[in-house]
Amino acid sequence: MKFSSKVEKSGLSPMRKFHPFAVAAEAKGRKIYHLNIGQPDIETPPQYFEAVRNFQLPVLEYAPSPGMPVLIDAIQKYYDNLNMHFEKDEILITTGGSEALAIVLQSILDDGDEILIPEPFYPNYSTMVNTTGGVIRPIPTTPEEGYHYADRAKVEALINEHTRASMCTNPGNPTGVVLTPEEQRLMCDIAKEHDLFIIGDEAYREFVYAGEPLQSFGEYTDAAENVIVIDTVSKRFSACGARVGAILSRNHELMGHVMKYCQARLSVATLDQVASAALYDVGPEYFAAVREEYKKRRDTVVSKLKNIPGVVCSEPKGAFYLMAALPVDDADKFQQWLLEEFEDNGDTVMFAPGEPFYATPGRGKNEIRIAYVLKQADLERAMDLLALGIKAYNAR
Repeated sequence: MKFSSKVEKSGLSPMRKFHPFAVAAEAKGRKIYHLNIGQPDIETPPQYFEAVRNFQLPVLEYAPSPGMPVLIDAIQKYYDNLNMHFEKDEILITTGGSEALAIVLQSILDDGDEILIPEPFYPNYSTMVNTTGGVIRPIPTTPEEGYHYADRAKVEALINEHTRASMCTNPGNPTGVVLTPEEQRLMCDIAKEHDLFIIGDEAYREFVYAGEPLQSFGEYTDAAENVIVIDTVSKRFSACGARVGAILSRNHELMGHVMKYCQARLSVATLDQVASAALYDVGPEYFAAVREEYKKRRDTVVSKLKNIPGVVCSEPKGAFYLMAALPVDDADKFQQWLLEEFEDNGDTVMFAPGEPFYATPGRGKNEIRIAYVLKQADLERAMDLLALGIKAYNAR
């Protein structure tokens, strides 16, 4: 049987590929500390579940393809409160931020077109770009430089006749990098000057730890034709299972094309939209508490990592991830060994190997992504297991 060349270019998610090994380890009675998937343990605000319980319509109908007005209104108000106004027809609801990204990329990329993305990047970007026939042109970064990428010379050197867009995850997954307002301005200016789209994947906007005001590429109204904002309730409200996201853009021609995909997939789940709209009633005290909790977790992980000989990492400024270079030959092999052969008092640890976060062959081989989404005591134990595992692995 023949399969699509586009799907054959795509790989399995590094966050999930070791699941069979984890199942086998758990069958042996081992406890695994999961640092591999960004699934928060913060409780989803009760407003979501109250909205579900109070849903009274006798028929669960299709929602409108652009999204339910109650949710669009809630998102519009959220951005108004950030001093960024979007008209209702500049907001389209999607099945999570992942579908938002997939639809946008399908709308702007053709076979052979290129999109600039700083590496390391969220690995599912590769699958999304591959299925368009497009190509990721990576903006190179290094652990030693704190994964900095917003540099005019570095970015413009990669632009050619095939370049159609750039994409910034801000705050960053997997690096935790947060662009300064000046860096955001620079990336917008480059997009405008070269007639490119700039996609802001802003799933982690609320999670910044130095007291910065919340920011978005949506602020730059002078780049209205260039800017596309990807949003989602998943991480903001610890509601990953809701699968509700949004595309926001003032480029009406783009949004007209995006609507074709929205209509082709009919609609986003009605009940999830109603419940997600209720989440936007959550007050600022919720986010303040969540930010403080993640900051403590970040500080714990960074402190522990810096005490492991040979580890290179920078303090992430946002999101709830960090990348670290380990003193091992191959993080992929190391992870498999941790699950198959290592344990300390019945415990082991799981992370996401770094190589699939890169488009450049050979990069990230000894790097890992850590999602600091566990409680404090569990993070401390997980970091101790990582240190013990590195020592035992290198002593084999």
